Amino acid sequence: MSDRIYLAVDLGAESGRVIAGLFDGSTIELDEIHRFSNGPLPLAGTRRWDVLRLWSDIVEGLKKAATKYGDKILSVGVDTWGVDYVLLSKSGQLVGQPYNYRDPRTDRMLETAFSRVPKKEIFAQTGLQFMQINTLYQVLSTQLNDPDMLQFAHRFLMMPDFFHWLLCGSQAVEFTNATTTQFLNAKERDWAFDLLRQLGIPTHILPELVTPGTKLGTLREEVTKLTGLKKIDVIAPPTHDTASAVVAVPTERTGKANWAYISSGTWSLIGV
Repeated sequence: MSDRIYLAVDLGAESGRVIAGLFDGSTIELDEIHRFSNGPLPLAGTRRWDVLRLWSDIVEGLKKAATKYGDKILSVGVDTWGVDYVLLSKSGQLVGQPYNYRDPRTDRMLETAFSRVPKKEIFAQTGLQFMQINTLYQVLSTQLNDPDMLQFAHRFLMMPDFFHWLLCGSQAVEFTNATTTQFLNAKERDWAFDLLRQLGIPTHILPELVTPGTKLGTLREEVTKLTGLKKIDVIAPPTHDTASAVVAVPTERTGKANWAYISSGTWSLIGV
């Protein structure tokens, strides 16, 4: 058995997994430790995410991993689907139950955005496909229909970054998931602060951006007690699940050309 083991928490829109990666120096063997369901939570006519239940399942998976592999575990990281986010208060409380990207509150939000900033200008800055599920239109809906939430919010985190915060206290957004928001200036590779201000979206709640491979911290003491893990490192992977899938394509064997990938889950995505 390998003496280097790395944990991955892989959350999709329909299911989640805690996986151990056993690395022997040249190959990785995957061991699925815990699998659980996920899906939208109906709440008063809206669609939300039950993030606290997901956290409970993550903790359960980490417990099982600690029991099986003990001190050989070196780190943990989380990936999820894109576009969805969490708002935290200054004291670290959830500001509302996080919305599911399929919630209809974003209906007609593209037209609202284009009435404030021309469509061409939004695309010129962000370079992202226009879809009403994008974080930009979700937050714009909140700004129009429930502005108190944004006034009370101290921090904006994408979904995987929220779980990293629960694990280690880090408040940062990893770059690959940030690219799904339409909040990024594609040329500057930073938040599109001017654009967001023009749209009426507060920018003070946005944390720093980090790249894949960044050490975010070590497990909180309370998490070590809950799981039996030692204070292992919390590492940001490519936190958008598709980005993590694509980076694992074995292109070193095929060269830099003449290959393609199909990533199939809740969504099916093809790239070359």
